[in-house]
Order: sequence, then structure tokens, then C-alpha cells
Amino acid sequence: MPITEPEGLSPTLQLAFDLLRRASVTPDDEGCQDLMIERLRALDFHIESLPFGDVKNFWAVRGHHGPVLAFAGHTDVVPSGPHTNWEFPPFTPCINDDGMLCGRGASDMKGSLAAMLTAVERFVATHPDHDGRIAFLITSDEEGPAVDGTRAVIEHLRERNERLDYCIVGEPSSTARLGDAIKNGRRGSLGGVLHVKGVQGHVAYPHLARNPIHQVMPALNALVNEHWDAGNEFFPATSFQVSNVRAGTGATNVIPGEVEVVFNFRYSTEVTHETLRRRTEALLDHHGLEYHIDWTLNGEPFLTAEGELVDAAIRGVEAVTGERPALSTSGGTSDGRFIATLGGQVVELGPLNDTIHKVDERVRASDLDALSRIYEATLQALLTSDEVSV
Repeated sequence: MPITEPEGLSPTLQLAFDLLRRASVTPDDEGCQDLMIERLRALDFHIESLPFGDVKNFWAVRGHHGPVLAFAGHTDVVPSGPHTNWEFPPFTPCINDDGMLCGRGASDMKGSLAAMLTAVERFVATHPDHDGRIAFLITSDEEGPAVDGTRAVIEHLRERNERLDYCIVGEPSSTARLGDAIKNGRRGSLGGVLHVKGVQGHVAYPHLARNPIHQVMPALNALVNEHWDAGNEFFPATSFQVSNVRAGTGATNVIPGEVEVVFNFRYSTEVTHETLRRRTEALLDHHGLEYHIDWTLNGEPFLTAEGELVDAAIRGVEAVTGERPALSTSGGTSDGRFIATLGGQVVELGPLNDTIHKVDERVRASDLDALSRIYEATLQALLTSDEVSV
């Protein structure tokens, strides 16, 4: 039987339980940040609450001089859907018979938040006069529009020339086992909504109409088969994907007057969003379409080459797991895309991502304790001259 409040929980798991029982569906925070802030204040962090719109954010810093190592993450989670679809209630965390911590946000990413905080608590207790500064950048708007969250905080920090040298984002980066991958970059994301105009008419009189669905099909085929780039040693080739096509009046005997196509590019550093826009519009022009596109740049690609942060994170993983992680830029976007614009080194390092956004989200409970030790070892590597140990 699952245990909803096991006795003798580690500090990391106890904090994870406390965070998971708060139904902080984006953009609501439901007190998660207050819980973190209380513990950070006890460590002499200077706390700055930065609400923007309906979104709660905070920036916390300990120390006054030297390089800044920030932990970044989000307290918001995606909706759970009907609770009846879950084996266990999504906001009543438990540890099941297989040792899995179950609940919405267990892996994305309240488990990481708990591991970050307890890692810093142990590190500060051991190194109260550590080199550099430790920071936390926490938002409740990562799973939503991502406008008033990390993006807004980063612009606020940029305006006052705030320094951010290293950043660990706690997104679930592992695939088969904890620490087997570190994300040292992400592809860019460029979205578009294509509107192609035709002439509405009766299906029995196609010569009196112009079917925009028929017109757009060859153009979409050309876009799907276009060779945008070959990628590089860090990124796969750029991908164009259609996610939705909408047209019609609901009647079976009417040729529609317009078709709407929703699409997305996930692109490498071999191209720019300006290049993709220009080439897309040239292909559509070639097919003689009457159209317009509403473009949305969701994020530029970023890459942290091997250096101090990547080396420290690798050493941290090796110290705890005994295995060397692979570097990867696969997957979707994250708030790392905003943080990287400040010019610092950014990596994503967190638990397994196999159940994120799914019903019955879960993470191995012991992995969170191990992740906390990985974060602590990474702090040692960057902010002390000590030999990395856990």
C-alpha cells in the first residue's frame, strides 16, 4: 500500500512532500515560494519578491562578491486532468510500493526544487564563508505563457546590470537513469500561424471558387521536405512540423474561403529565425498563395560549451553516480533560453523525464536524495577549492 506520509523522511523528501501537496497549477503558486523563501532567509539569503502580472517570482542571493551560481526553477505545474484517471490523487503525494514518489510535479519540477534547497542548506552549513554568491531564480509561470515569469525577471536583472555567471536549471534532464544526461543547450522554437485565403463556393461549382486547402497542400509538402540545415555536433537538423490545420464551415458542400495552418520550427544554431521566416515566405510566394503569417519567436537556441559549469556538473554527477553523463540539446524549450541571454553559462540537470506532464507522474524517491548530493558536489566544484565529495 502507498504511504502518504512516511516516517523518517529525509529533509529533501520532506520538502518535496510539502511542495507537492500544494496544487500550484500555472500560474498559481499556492504558497510554494513562501515555503522556500522562509528556508532561504534562515540561510541569510537576501530575498527580492518580483511579481509581474498574476505571476509570483523571487530572486534570492547569498554573498556579496565573486561569480554568481544561480539555481533556477518553477513552482507551477501543468493541470492534472480528472483525478479519477490517477492511481493516486495528484496532489496527495505518496511513496508507492516500488519506492516511487508520486504526484503532479514530482519530476517537473518540485523534486528538483527540494533537492536544490537542501543541497544549499548542507553546503552553507559546511562552507558558511564560501567563495562567490549563490542565487535562486524561481517563477510560477514556466508551464504557462512564460511572459511574466523568468523572462520578466531576467529583463529586470538586465536593466540593473545584475551578474549571473552560472545557472543550473532543475528541469528533468535524465532519460534512463539519474544523471545520464546534462542539457547544455536547447534548440530554438519559432511558431507560425499561416492564413491562406481562397474563394468560398459550392463544391459542385469549383470553377466559381478557389479552394485554399488544395492550394496550400503543395506548399506544405515543399516546407516539410525542405532541407533547412544539417545541424552540427551539438544540434540535430532543424525540423518543420505542422501541428494543426483548420478550415471549413461545418457543411460538407461548401468550399472554404480560408485555411489556417499552425506550424513550428525547432531549429539549430546553423540558422536564425530571420532566415527561417524569409525562406518560408519565399516558398509560399513561389506557390502563388494569398496569405499572411502570424509569427511567434518562443526562444532562440542556446549552447553552453564545455567550461567551468559543464565541468563542475559532470564532476558532481560522477561523484554521486560513478558514471559520466552525456551532453545533450534534445527536447523542448525551457526557461534556460531566457537566462542564457544574460551571457552566463547554463545547464539543465534534474531527474528522469519519462513521466513529466503524464497521468501518474512520479520519480524514484531515492533519486531526489542523490540529486541533492549532485547539486551539493557541483557547488563544491565551483565555489570552493575542496576536492569534490559527497
